[in-house]
Amino acid sequence: MEDDQEQRPESLLPYEEWIETALRQVVAQAITHVGAHGLPGAHHFYLTFRTDHPGVVMPARLRTQYPQEMTIVLQHQFWDLKYDAETATITVGLSFGGIPSTLVIPLDAVIGFADPHIRYGLRFHPQLPEAAEAAAPEPEAPPAAPEAEAPEDEQPSEEAPQVVSLDAFRRRTPPKS
Repeated sequence: MEDDQEQRPESLLPYEEWIETALRQVVAQAITHVGAHGLPGAHHFYLTFRTDHPGVVMPARLRTQYPQEMTIVLQHQFWDLKYDAETATITVGLSFGGIPSTLVIPLDAVIGFADPHIRYGLRFHPQLPEAAEAAAPEPEAPPAAPEAEAPEDEQPSEEAPQVVSLDAFRRRTPPKS
């Protein structure tokens, strides 16, 4: 009898899809709020997105470095953060290696959002536009040249996305003597 109670009938309504769509709007509202008012207190965001998603705009050198997935940290040094509801895209200016860049990220490309200050996080399934989903072949990984491989401890893992910390690019002033 316990098995009968635990078995849930298959839904003919896409509740999971509706929930994920609603939670993506939480990300949109957070981006809109921070774009207008700045980050309050110690709040900061980790935004993970599919770089191979249609509509993602980013510099070619970053796309080469992060061919499938990238996590950006919105904390101290970013500008022009906004969410465009009409195109459902997030736009933000960031510096990578001292080079200013603008990223455009469709909300459907977002697969992770976190505010570590309050230990809040969301994970999403990547949503491809229906036309691209049917026609999109599986992306092939380029073969790695043996002499160009990074040491094992520097290889990105398939399990966790690499986090790009903007602190690494911040100029430090030497301590005064």
